[in-house]
Amino acid sequence: MMSMNTYKMMFSTALLSLMASCSNPSANKEKNTDAEKAAVDSFLLNYNQQFQKYLTASNEGQWALNTHIVANDTATEKAAAKADEAMAAFTGSKSISDKASYFLQKKDSLQLNDLQVRQLHAILFNAGANPEAAGDIVKQKIAAQNKQTGLLYGFKFSLNGKEITPNDIDAALEKSTNEKERLAVWLASKEVGKALKNGLTDLRNLRNKSVQPLGYSDFFSYQASEYGMSTEDLMQTTRGMIKDIWPLYRELHTWARYELAKKYNKPVPDYIPAHWLPNRWGQEWSQLVEVKGFDLDPYLKKQGAEWIVKTSEAFYKSIGFDSLPQTFWERSSLYPVAPNAGYKKNTHASAWHIDNDKDVRSLMSVVPNTEWWSTALHELGHIYYYLSYSNPSVPIVLRSGANRAYHEAFGTMMGMASLQKPFLQHLNMVDKNLKTNDTLILLKEALQYIVHIPWGSGTMTEFEYNLYSKNTAPNQYNKLWWDLVKRFQGIEPPVARNEDYCDAATKTHINDDAAQYYDYSMSNVLLFQFHQHIAQDILKQDPHATNYWGNKEVGAFLQTVMKPGASVDWREHLKKSIGQDFSAKPMLEYFSPLMNYLKRINAGRKYTLPEQPDFNY
Repeated sequence: MMSMNTYKMMFSTALLSLMASCSNPSANKEKNTDAEKAAVDSFLLNYNQQFQKYLTASNEGQWALNTHIVANDTATEKAAAKADEAMAAFTGSKSISDKASYFLQKKDSLQLNDLQVRQLHAILFNAGANPEAAGDIVKQKIAAQNKQTGLLYGFKFSLNGKEITPNDIDAALEKSTNEKERLAVWLASKEVGKALKNGLTDLRNLRNKSVQPLGYSDFFSYQASEYGMSTEDLMQTTRGMIKDIWPLYRELHTWARYELAKKYNKPVPDYIPAHWLPNRWGQEWSQLVEVKGFDLDPYLKKQGAEWIVKTSEAFYKSIGFDSLPQTFWERSSLYPVAPNAGYKKNTHASAWHIDNDKDVRSLMSVVPNTEWWSTALHELGHIYYYLSYSNPSVPIVLRSGANRAYHEAFGTMMGMASLQKPFLQHLNMVDKNLKTNDTLILLKEALQYIVHIPWGSGTMTEFEYNLYSKNTAPNQYNKLWWDLVKRFQGIEPPVARNEDYCDAATKTHINDDAAQYYDYSMSNVLLFQFHQHIAQDILKQDPHATNYWGNKEVGAFLQTVMKPGASVDWREHLKKSIGQDFSAKPMLEYFSPLMNYLKRINAGRKYTLPEQPDFNY
């Protein structure tokens, strides 16, 4: 690989040559056009090569930072920062962004093809994250991000004077029936927010300042631009999703209030106390429903954590995908860190594309339970998407999802498919003659996929919109957060939460995957669009009871959709793939049988959420 200095010298020489040839445009017009076309090809080739080199180093640094966290270890943090700074210097280079802009301005006269244009746009978007024009702000932002990561994942959660892990917290909130214990665990889970509050403010300011030199008003608008949307367009889309599913969410909320009050032998509250729910943020409530015969935990405990990951790979192979690269197994971090290991790691499941080619890894903490069963299928969905678009027809810089939500759509769809009865029966995970209450199964799914949208498009998106676009004051963080939680999720904190806390920052994405959480909501809409197509048009099965396992046509369809990566327009690609525009209609159709059931159950009950969501705050 050429060094950046060598590349810049060659780039400058080429530019001078082009300028010299322009001295006699009438005589050299055709020659100059050919030279500029060749310059575009050379520019893109060099950029992709350099981008891959810096990307790999940056990802390796972040991988080390997330998989081997040692208290007061500044060496790993500094190494990651150095690699990130080098990546930022390259992608944010003014000479590179200026040249990409120059070629885009001349795209018609140079007759650039769509693939060339998409690469140039991607180069400019990459520059927006760390523009050279922002000066020292970029370096400060990288340092602040890495510091926040260390604080978040190195934090020691404590309950009654003893350390507990995030997995311990999640297990207690999912299974404990002791309200006093639940409250203590919930409160313990929020302590990390105190340590993160100042860092979040620093990151907000630095992220905003870093994108403003390139013309973005703030970091939120910058992230929205990757969808080809303004902030206003994006907020209209996310709020539109909430409006679409609100009548069903309102029924679910009413049902949950009465069921939980019965469970804890308390009066029915107008809003759900946060510690009553089986998730730290109330983002999904599926554990509130137990479908008899569908308790997979005993089976999975017998099989073990490694079986879960290996069987996940076997599923993808059954529908026509290749085995995972051997390096996946050698380099991934798949299981919890031993208590005496001397280090910690990020416990949030994620998939990593280290080099935008074949070095794929997953960071998980798999234990043998139902949640990790579907999570493993989900994360390998990301991995196989990476591998699908890592092909010669997709340039390195375009090796990502058709849009950011596509990745989550495929991953989550596979997680959902892995919990449908025919799929589980095929693997002998449940009895083949099992009779189940299919309405309860549908309710359990709604408590995951429908409940997530007011959280993802409402609480999370509205908070980050205010944080970045409206510069919410630090002494208003918790007030804003709990106003949004109540407004969109119908949840209240069990005790007063003052501004010493920063409960928003307890959610990892607020810190290290900022201003794009709406991806998950959009992915929920997309996944039901794709799932409906697979069920009805390929499998010819009821969308509520499918079995993808072993169907090569399903695999061929998925590979066709995945293979182009970001080299195509996501809207056109969606329409071409399934014959539909982006729409929540398939999701609502899927859950339509549940709506009538809930209305019967809730007859005569008090509804506390308004008939329409309220966005005026």
